[in-house]
Amino acid sequence: MGDLAEPDDDGLPPDRTQAILEAAKEVASLLKAGGHPFALAGGVAVYAHGGPGTLQHDVDFCVLPEDIDAVTATLEAAGLQVVQPSEDWLLKTRSQGQEVDLIFRPSRAPVSRELLDRAETLSVQSVWMPVLTATDLLVGRLLAFSEHYCDFGAVLPIARTLREKIDWSRVRDECGAEPMPAAFLFLLERLRVIENASEDASEDVSGDATEPEETGDGDRT
Repeated sequence: MGDLAEPDDDGLPPDRTQAILEAAKEVASLLKAGGHPFALAGGVAVYAHGGPGTLQHDVDFCVLPEDIDAVTATLEAAGLQVVQPSEDWLLKTRSQGQEVDLIFRPSRAPVSRELLDRAETLSVQSVWMPVLTATDLLVGRLLAFSEHYCDFGAVLPIARTLREKIDWSRVRDECGAEPMPAAFLFLLERLRVIENASEDASEDVSGDATEPEETGDGDRT
């Protein structure tokens, strides 16, 4: 994007999976060496959790807002150009010919230490790095939904693939009050990807009930 954009050879997206992974490894290694708190996000994070193995988009990292200048200095010292695009919630660089987004304010709130502290250390082709939890990845995608952008098709494979690693009660607590995420959760219930929340609640209530004991006396005469 901007000064970092490179023209495509043709109108078809290339299979850039390995280049994207190499970019993730290079930038993660630089951030680790610089001592910066961070976590891998986006599609490569989904891949690290066991998601689809074909990547066609950029690399995303979450960094703290207060570390922007220090992160920029670390990457530029390694020869990577860092630019501030028109969006005011991220920085951009390039590695291995691929775009890398350094996100410091996703969705509605800045990246926090709590978010980064929850990250899991996972291997991305033998390079270990902090990766956002599957729950945080999904919450971030759902909170980004709006009337102008609501692509259920892009998020559905993530929910299906990582459903065993996602804390669905937390997803409902953090996103369920919003109309677009609530509609997506309803879709997941109808597709049997997750349990129906109301059915779970009714089962809990009915499970607490006890049937009356038979006394054996009855009304015999």
